[in-house]
Amino acid sequence: MTGEAGFLDKVGHLKIIDRANDVGKLANGPLFAPQFIENKLKFYSYIKEAVCFGDRREMVCAFINIDLQAVGNWAEKRNLAYSGYVDLTRRAEVYALILSCIQQVNADLARESALASSQVRRFLILHKELDADDDELTRTRKVRRGFVAEKYAPLVQALFEGKTHCRIATEVRFEDGRRGTIEADIKIQDVMASEPGREAA
Repeated sequence: MTGEAGFLDKVGHLKIIDRANDVGKLANGPLFAPQFIENKLKFYSYIKEAVCFGDRREMVCAFINIDLQAVGNWAEKRNLAYSGYVDLTRRAEVYALILSCIQQVNADLARESALASSQVRRFLILHKELDADDDELTRTRKVRRGFVAEKYAPLVQALFEGKTHCRIATEVRFEDGRRGTIEADIKIQDVMASEPGREAA
């Protein structure tokens, strides 16, 4: 009646997970609520934005935007030199950091039978921040998931095809109105799923 989708947990509490229109299903039938997973990922200060894909797919995969300030501070405390956002997104140490965040989200999802199949199985860290000026976000900073999926179709395809890297050139709009292109060879990382019902370590 409200247009929201949810489920009853083990103790009978109703958990709202997303707008009903945004909820899909994985290929084998379980619920896929992208915004619910994205919000869990964004709970971690190192993750500024997340975009999850999985509707009618065999698994859930994610694009991650790191938070430059939070990850930059983390890197500096560990004496990891970097030249900027793109450089940070390529660092193995940063991938390990984001992997640990995703594993914690997966452990949380595994405790809910309705969502256990929606654990993130593969991810990549985007080489640029999603931006309203590039039409990737609305002016209220909501992800335009369909637009992002189309714009970065080679990356989405690489995630679901099991590739370990994907090279892409992306057109961007600078603050002064000029346009340019950012090229990057993006690493794709696998994530182990947590066993359903098991508590996080």
